[in-house]
Amino acid sequence: MIRVVIDTNILVSALLQPSGLPAQVFVLAERFNTAVCERRGLCGIRRGYQPQRDGETIAATLRSIRERAFWVKPTDPVRACSDPDDDIFLECAQAAQADYIVTGNLKHFPEAWEGTRIVPPRRLLEVIQSADKETE
Repeated sequence: MIRVVIDTNILVSALLQPSGLPAQVFVLAERFNTAVCERRGLCGIRRGYQPQRDGETIAATLRSIRERAFWVKPTDPVRACSDPDDDIFLECAQAAQADYIVTGNLKHFPEAWEGTRIVPPRRLLEVIQSADKETE
């Protein structure tokens, strides 16, 4: 099973647009292991993100992630993203030995990090579909 770190912007986008690609990532989340970093809190949620969804939907989404995800504690600081706030996702991926980081901000990240590929939601969905075809 693949291991994935999900950038906060994917979570926020999924809450804002329930039919978009980021939301589809969450619908298919049972097909991969999601890593969450202890150091930054659930999904590294930062101030400034204010999805226009009711509190119950947001709480249910966060509870679902909390219950399904595995928690890692990064030990090595990373300074590789053009936006330093995104380094936590590289740290989390490194600690989790993640296969992918899924983000809507590719420009902030290196192309890959320690064996982890950084991809947009569409690419992660393609990977999952390809894996499904291989198991048929």
